[in-house]
Amino acid sequence: MSAVAGRMSIQAGAYSLEKHKGGSGLLLGGAPGVQPGKVLILGGGVVGENAAIIATGMQAKVFIVDKSEKRLEELQEKFGDKIEPLHSDKINLKDYISECDLLIGGVLVPGSNAPKIITKDMIKEMKSGSVIVDVAIDQGGCVETSKPTTHANPTYVVDDVVHYCVANMPGGVPRTSTLALNAVTLPFIQNLASNGFKDALKNDKNFMNGLNIFKGAVTYKAIADDLNYDYANPETLVH
Repeated sequence: MSAVAGRMSIQAGAYSLEKHKGGSGLLLGGAPGVQPGKVLILGGGVVGENAAIIATGMQAKVFIVDKSEKRLEELQEKFGDKIEPLHSDKINLKDYISECDLLIGGVLVPGSNAPKIITKDMIKEMKSGSVIVDVAIDQGGCVETSKPTTHANPTYVVDDVVHYCVANMPGGVPRTSTLALNAVTLPFIQNLASNGFKDALKNDKNFMNGLNIFKGAVTYKAIADDLNYDYANPETLVH
C-alpha cells in the first residue's frame, strides 16, 4: 500500500496546489517558458521512490532526502539526473523546505510512530500556498502540524501552507489498491491454507516477522516498545 500512497501523494499534492484548493496556483510540471515546481520528498523508501516516479513523470524538479547513502545511490541510478539526492546529515533541511512547492512526508518506521522531522517553525518558513502531503499520518505523521483528515475533507491550512493528511490514502483508489494488495498477500494465504498456521510461519521468515500477537504475548518488538509491553520472540513461541 505504500507504493499506492506514494504515487497518490503527488497526484493529491498537485491538485492541492491549484488556487481553488488554497494552493499557490502553480502547475507542478510547469509550462513552455515557465519553470516547474519543486518537490521535496522526505524518505527514499517505497513511498519516496513511488512519489518520485510520478513527480519526475510530471517533469517537476525533484529532491529526495534520506539518511542512507546506499539508498540514495540506488535512487540516483534509477532516476539519473531527474532527481537530486540529498543526504540528511549533509544538508540544512530548512534551506530546501523554504524553497519547495510540494513537500512529501514519506518517513515511516514499521510498527512504530513516525519521527517528527518537520517542526512548526519550519512550516512558518515555507512559501505561502505551498503544500504538504504527509503520507506518514497513519503512524502519527512526520510533520508537527499534521492531523488526520478524510477523503471527504482532505486538507486544512496552517501558516498559509496547505496540509493534505488523509489517513489510509489508498482507500481513495479501492480498485487499484485491492488488486495490488491481493497480488502481494495471495502467496501468504496459499501458504497458510496449505500448511496450517504454525508451519506457514516456520517456513516463511517474512510471515513470522508479521506476527503481532500470539498466545497473549506481543511478538512484534516495535509495537511492544511503543505500548510498553514485554516483547516475546515469536520463534520461541511457535513450535
